[in-house]
Amino acid sequence: MRPLEGIRVLEVAMYGFVPSAGGVLSDWGAEVIKIEHAVTGDPQRGLRQTGQMKVVGDPNPNVEHANRGKRSFGLDMSKPEGRELLYDLVRRADVFLTSFLPQHREKFGIDVDDIRAVNPKIIYARGSALGPRGDEADRGGYDMTAFWCRAGTAATVTPPGTEGMIAPPGPAYGDTISGANLAGGVAAALVKRERTGESSVVDVSLLGSGLYAMGHGIALSAHLKEPMVAPVPGVHGSPVNPLTGLYTTSDGRYLSLVMMQPTKFWADVCRHIEREDLIDDPRFATASDITANCAEAVSILREAFAKRTLEDWTTRLQTLAGPWAPVQDSLQVTVDPQVRANDYFVQAGEIELVSSPVQFDVGATHTGPAPEFAADTDEILLELGLEWDRIIELKTAGAVT
Repeated sequence: MRPLEGIRVLEVAMYGFVPSAGGVLSDWGAEVIKIEHAVTGDPQRGLRQTGQMKVVGDPNPNVEHANRGKRSFGLDMSKPEGRELLYDLVRRADVFLTSFLPQHREKFGIDVDDIRAVNPKIIYARGSALGPRGDEADRGGYDMTAFWCRAGTAATVTPPGTEGMIAPPGPAYGDTISGANLAGGVAAALVKRERTGESSVVDVSLLGSGLYAMGHGIALSAHLKEPMVAPVPGVHGSPVNPLTGLYTTSDGRYLSLVMMQPTKFWADVCRHIEREDLIDDPRFATASDITANCAEAVSILREAFAKRTLEDWTTRLQTLAGPWAPVQDSLQVTVDPQVRANDYFVQAGEIELVSSPVQFDVGATHTGPAPEFAADTDEILLELGLEWDRIIELKTAGAVT
């Protein structure tokens, strides 16, 4: 049994952020009903091209990633009949999940007071761009603007002298991180309600998530009164530790070494690169010696690592005690044996997706495909007790699809 089985979530949200939270809650066992506009649906369904990557036909990963395992209900909340149907679903729900801005929540009658009037015990969870307070609380935004740019990541990862800025590493990067945060907040609120009977309003913003993702660096900046500055590409990672940095292999790939205690791992590294003569080299005998001669050590290691391919090093370094990793792209990770051993991919119908990051009882995550638009409308209406004549009337009126 998954932890949230028996929990019903109503998701009134679009695009990537808040639907990602619904996807995680679905992975954890909740029944998630995705409320989509009766005519247009979630605009994310129309996203086919991201950068140079274009999806033709179905399944469409741009939709599947955030909407795995849900049910879809086509509803027009602007019509009185549609709003009443929504309230009927609210009465049977544990969580109301929304990305709508304050003015739209008021317009459609789905703000906190509206929903609590129907179901006082419901968890009300909001995802926003810039948070629920302040002069800009009613402004929208995307992960590029609120998470990546405004929260400090873009400027921090862009090396000095670079024109423009480094872009996010992939689509919905901040959306997915923020969505996982929101799902965690909902789970905590459910625990509180179980223990105290009190329901909560849960808020997560792209800006707040972006700040927290940069939290360690921002704390340093606030304390030292200086911004973090990205190293220029090609510069070794640490100026005082040759075992913390990036090394190029013979096939132009990279190895990342992060061994914070160089004296502890120096001899083992020397053995793995077949340079046992360096183990007792006085230049690298103590931590202070290694620091003083870091540039020489880096030069020696660069020469050694450049003699073999990444594949060769990946095999050879399996017995190395210190932390290291191959630098992999978004395709290479799909065949990483350790990724597969831990079931970090999940089958969702015809497509494989990265599983949400929390596992329970050392078990793989299970999910289903994203629903087709309004695929479950009839079934959900029947569950509400409506007769077919009434369902046909609602469809004719455009309240549902």
